[in-house]
Amino acid sequence: MNSTNDIPKTIHYCWFGGKEKPDIVKRCIESWKKQLPDYKIVEWNETNFDINLNSYVKEAYDSRKFAFVSDYVRVHALYHYGGIYLDTDVEVFKSFNDLLHHSSFWGFEQENYIATSTIGAKKGNLLIKQFLESYTDKKFLREDGSFNSLTNVAVITSLLESMGLKTNGQYQEIEGLGVFYPQTYFSPYDYINCQSFLADHTYAMHLFYKSWLPLSVRIKGKLKRYLSRLIGGHNIAKLRKIVSAK
Repeated sequence: MNSTNDIPKTIHYCWFGGKEKPDIVKRCIESWKKQLPDYKIVEWNETNFDINLNSYVKEAYDSRKFAFVSDYVRVHALYHYGGIYLDTDVEVFKSFNDLLHHSSFWGFEQENYIATSTIGAKKGNLLIKQFLESYTDKKFLREDGSFNSLTNVAVITSLLESMGLKTNGQYQEIEGLGVFYPQTYFSPYDYINCQSFLADHTYAMHLFYKSWLPLSVRIKGKLKRYLSRLIGGHNIAKLRKIVSAK
């Protein structure tokens, strides 16, 4: 039973731009319905979110950079309503029920970064509040016309480091704000080396579909995934270390 003091059983996700959802997104949403049958699923889009609410999100939307629109909207939704935000390319493997007592829960994406693809938070959570406020005076368009492409992963990690978070990939808690789980809990796929660290305790996996990236970058990613199937992701990691050492 969900206590009134728990994180609400609501899944938030963003889908701006109105395009048909690709198969990988449909598959992921089906996994939410299967594993979380008693959760309400809310899609945030142009019909239920005011794009003019914040200058950063308005500029990102007008530039058709919908991934950056979702950066703001996810935090807005969690602060005002509470629940769990999921990127559309997150596959869920089991229920989040035993995490709902936390003020907020997050996971590492790599050892030194906090993921934003899966976030759970109570309504009005203080960490989510500070994250949301970081967008108050932020601009997506720079004076020279280029985009402010700093990821929300970098933003929240920097904010948390200032609060005492150790970027070591280990479980830790900041009292009153949230808990932070190792990579294997919510983001066990290492997209850099194309290897998976799926475990029995894994709740969800971010598949890093990256639909917003240029076609050339996505093709390069597909080639890397093909290579990982041939030689193994662990060998790609070894090769990267050798190259970087040189």
